[in-house]
Amino acid sequence: MKYIISTIISIALLAGVYYVWNLQNNSNDTINEQAVLLYYFNQEKDKDTSGNIQCSRQGLEPVSRKISSDNIIEDTIKLLLRGELSAEERARGVTTEYPLSGVELIKSELNNGTLTLTFSDPNNKTGGGSCRVGILWFQIEATAKQFPEVKQVKFLPEELFQP
Repeated sequence: MKYIISTIISIALLAGVYYVWNLQNNSNDTINEQAVLLYYFNQEKDKDTSGNIQCSRQGLEPVSRKISSDNIIEDTIKLLLRGELSAEERARGVTTEYPLSGVELIKSELNNGTLTLTFSDPNNKTGGGSCRVGILWFQIEATAKQFPEVKQVKFLPEELFQP
């Protein structure tokens, strides 16, 4: 009988330890969640007095997301590249050409304030007219520069985002 009671108590203790451990791990996920901004484009904010689109940073519009990550800068850029806008954001005039077929962030390196982003673009989707590529570039740059440690953004290979 002592053996049975001892076994039951041991199982109950193990279950309790597992329960507490599981609660702590789940609460850590919530604690690590951080609000970030993804910068997309709203042409209504980018018009001159004659109503012409200027293709400038003035048209950037932030949308807020929550993300949990060990590499917050890289994962925020990857989230931007997915181009997921809500119906409400689209109704406000927020647009994006992302995702671009085949465009993928391969790696990011931050050295002395310069963030170097290395992309793969096997389908040459980052090229085009100067207005288009400027806006694509500005979206990534503004999204990266929300982080105080990022002062400058460079893209590799350098042929990307060129008119």
